[in-house]
Amino acid sequence: MSGSFLIETEERTALRAAVAALGRRHGRGYDRESLWREAGKLGYLGVNLPEEYGGGGGGITELSLVLEELGGAGCPLLLMIVSPAICGTVIARFGTDEQKRQWLPGLSDGSLTMAFGITEPDAGSNSHRLTTTARKDGGDWVLNGRKVFVSGVDIADATLIVGRTEDARTGRLKPCLFIVPRDAEGFHRSPIDMELHAVEKQFELVIDDVRLPADALVGDEDAGLLQLFAGLNPERVMTAAFALGMGRYALDRAVEYAKTRQVWKEPIGAHQAIAHPLAQAHIELELAALMMRKAAYLLDAGDDTGAGEAANMAKYAAAEACVHAVDQAVHTLGGNGLTREYGLASLVTAARVARIAPVSREMILNYVSHQSLGLPKSY
Repeated sequence: MSGSFLIETEERTALRAAVAALGRRHGRGYDRESLWREAGKLGYLGVNLPEEYGGGGGGITELSLVLEELGGAGCPLLLMIVSPAICGTVIARFGTDEQKRQWLPGLSDGSLTMAFGITEPDAGSNSHRLTTTARKDGGDWVLNGRKVFVSGVDIADATLIVGRTEDARTGRLKPCLFIVPRDAEGFHRSPIDMELHAVEKQFELVIDDVRLPADALVGDEDAGLLQLFAGLNPERVMTAAFALGMGRYALDRAVEYAKTRQVWKEPIGAHQAIAHPLAQAHIELELAALMMRKAAYLLDAGDDTGAGEAANMAKYAAAEACVHAVDQAVHTLGGNGLTREYGLASLVTAARVARIAPVSREMILNYVSHQSLGLPKSY
């Protein structure tokens, strides 16, 4: 594999600087809608989507860079993981010409958003146990089931739902993807009461005999897991970018504080008990960023198999690095780290989410155990 992902091009360096400047203008107290509109107008939300549909013609490498820099400025846009990364990638790769014309321009400039529903109350994200089903009824599809922890479905124009259809040859159920408009009859949402205070809300969906036209199906009915993982790998890379940005933001605040906070003769950052943990957090974030770039490079090169391993590793490494960086940042500030003024305390819970979603670190370790090391499965 080429090592070109290690060195950023001038174009990507310029993009990184421009997005960072946008993020600094909005800052930690950002208004999500305002930032989303401006980022879309500047072309940042669709850098990974095809140029012929209004996108930037880049890949997940560029999109992850955008999210990382916004996060580094304290204003990450969670729906970037879902709308342009998961849904945009799947539609661009597998959608019909009409689906591409209908959705990609809006996903590119942010005027349209799409949520993603896979997780279920009793199955988690195990695609083999999903109970949301789709059956054919004449020329239509009829969906039934439940989904939980669906981000931003209240503001999304549609939701890409993972259901299961029956294989006519084997009778087995296989995953398929359907575009469900937000106002579809029988498509009900209710907010989940979260301790985490995030800009984007979480919802439970009840899908009760939702009737969809034949063209609501994305891609080939028989492609199954291929299409699903085409969206899940970008999701893992983007979650890594989300975590990296958060970790960088926390570390920057701690370093700034350690340089100026003076209790004895020297600033506290002169003491190794403060300096070394911050240096370690920086190293961990940089290492995770390298794996994220490798995963994005493989995705953009079309190596789905290699990208699967790297994307899971990147998400794992970034989540661990983020949690450590946030924890050390809060600890560096002491009591100030828990005040609203410094804006770090809320990141303690937010960083923890990166270890859980969209896939837990234990499931990633399972993946690496089986796929990378060839160890036998326990399930």
